[in-house]
Amino acid sequence: MTPIQTELVVIGAGPGGYAAAFYAADLGQKVVLVERDPRLGGVCLNRGCIPSKALLHATHQIAGAEESAHRGITFAKPEINLDSLRTWKESILTRLSAGVAQLGKARNVQVIHGRGYFDDSSTLRVETGQGNQFVSFEKAIVAVGSKPAMPRVFDLGNPRIMTSTEALEVPDIPARLLVIGGGYIGMELGTVYARLGSEVVVAEALPTVLAGADQDLTRPVLQAAKKAFKEVRTGAKVLKMATAGKQIEVVTEYQGQPLKELYDRVLVSVGRVPAGDDMGLENTKVTRDDKGFVVVDAHQRTEDPNIYAIGDIAGGVLLAHKAHKEARIAVENIVGEAAAFENVVIPAVVFTDPELAWCGLTEAEAKEKGIQVEVAKFPWTASGRALSFDRTDGLTKLIVEPATERLLGIGIVGHGAGELIAEGVVLLEMGATAKDLALSVHPHPTLSETLMEAAEMFYGHATHALGRKRGK
Repeated sequence: MTPIQTELVVIGAGPGGYAAAFYAADLGQKVVLVERDPRLGGVCLNRGCIPSKALLHATHQIAGAEESAHRGITFAKPEINLDSLRTWKESILTRLSAGVAQLGKARNVQVIHGRGYFDDSSTLRVETGQGNQFVSFEKAIVAVGSKPAMPRVFDLGNPRIMTSTEALEVPDIPARLLVIGGGYIGMELGTVYARLGSEVVVAEALPTVLAGADQDLTRPVLQAAKKAFKEVRTGAKVLKMATAGKQIEVVTEYQGQPLKELYDRVLVSVGRVPAGDDMGLENTKVTRDDKGFVVVDAHQRTEDPNIYAIGDIAGGVLLAHKAHKEARIAVENIVGEAAAFENVVIPAVVFTDPELAWCGLTEAEAKEKGIQVEVAKFPWTASGRALSFDRTDGLTKLIVEPATERLLGIGIVGHGAGELIAEGVVLLEMGATAKDLALSVHPHPTLSETLMEAAEMFYGHATHALGRKRGK
């Protein structure tokens, strides 16, 4: 094949990669986008964010139907057709991926499907089904993402031991499911399977689930999980697993005692690892840290002047929207505009039920770093909107700098927290104060009012709740 000459090649067509390719094309660059999967969108669209949220929404209908009886509305017991559920989920992924492909085509981005391999710092060899295609480039952006971690002790080659990738295919509804890891992936997928009818046990080695969030925000999530799941075990270490016929025998150390149990399936959700192996990075000046993440500076530049890296492969928080922001920064530097990943507010959302979201500084981080803060909270038991649909299990929390009253962090737990947190991001990015938020009129009755009233709680004059009085 004739070598392709291009200004920019992007390896990986996930939310960071295709965002970088599209933005560079919009700024006049000639762009080649390389993706080894037949469908664009990367892990997020095909094996992560989108399919998991689709399944969470679908199974939420089951929970909603069960909860409506006390309102005088009852439904028959739901019948679950997994073939139809999978087909519906796949239709969403196909439609989104086709949309991404069409947007790339409209921008004249050349897409090559195959495995990208750096022969050197200016040549990418793409192994396709039709043979090798060589791409000669001026600049490259590595956006190959990450993959689920599978510790060797758990990797028995048994399909009943799943990562998130296999779990999202919903091969069946196991009678007993063990979820190893109480992070956001484990808690979200545990919620899906519990709603479908599985008896779910979560085993988390740390003292708490959803580490990283403030405990007062995780508490409603944990309480709901304990009702939906058979058991949530913290401080539980899974020692070994073995195939036992059509089940998996699991040995766990819990509360100082060994437990030997049988499960129909096991979901291993103990984190993710970078997917940067076997792509020829050693043939460039790119360096990687001891965990395999590509080392970058604030401009997303690697040690190789021709190569940038963004998203999960570059480490930090492994979130799609962080990759999207880094894509913009990398492209702007490539075209000669000054941009850096500094003081960027990256929100985190856990799509459990209730949802959990936060941005900026948490109270736990403030204590750890010795930063003096004041905290204001507004309970959703005082929200008329939350009461109107029986979701008073929420809390809105503000972290405030005492001297300036500037907002340093915002946390929300409750129905729709993932949508509400965007206001928090804007507030922090704009350097808003608690007074700015308190004086901003919010529509009634909405859950967004809880942000305004949390700010009013800071000053001791929230309309719908009593708080401490502040001096004039």
